[in-house]
Amino acid sequence: MTTLTQITALLSLVLLGAMAGLFYGFTISVMPGLDAIRADQAVAAMRSVNRKILNPVFLLMYLATPVAPLATGALLLTQDVSEAGIAFLTSGALYVVGSFAVTAAINVPMNNALEAGQGEAQRLWAAYTSRWQRWNTIRGVVSFASLIIAGVGLLLW
Repeated sequence: MTTLTQITALLSLVLLGAMAGLFYGFTISVMPGLDAIRADQAVAAMRSVNRKILNPVFLLMYLATPVAPLATGALLLTQDVSEAGIAFLTSGALYVVGSFAVTAAINVPMNNALEAGQGEAQRLWAAYTSRWQRWNTIRGVVSFASLIIAGVGLLLW
């Protein structure tokens, strides 16, 4: 059981870090870069990014990220390592609410609306970029917080 717990703990750190890095990269470079070009180019580029990110590697990572810290927390609790277990459960729950659910409820529907959007690119981009960025930044901050809490859980263990 300890080996499985070690594997899920390591996966938690790697996956949470990867997702935090992905959101951070969008916040500091991708979206500002798209905002610096013409709206029609930004719309086309973001549509392309949104299509290309839907690949097996990303989808596996996206779906596994909330599972890893929750599984680690549950495993630690079964081993009577309650402080560490609670930290990992907290990390996973925070990620589920502040990143996974935000992605599913806000960013993905916005991406779908941008994909389906018709009309002037300037209007489409103006309606999209600031709101999408705000929620992406929230996802990034929450992902980093989840990563830190998982790291604390590892230290407590």
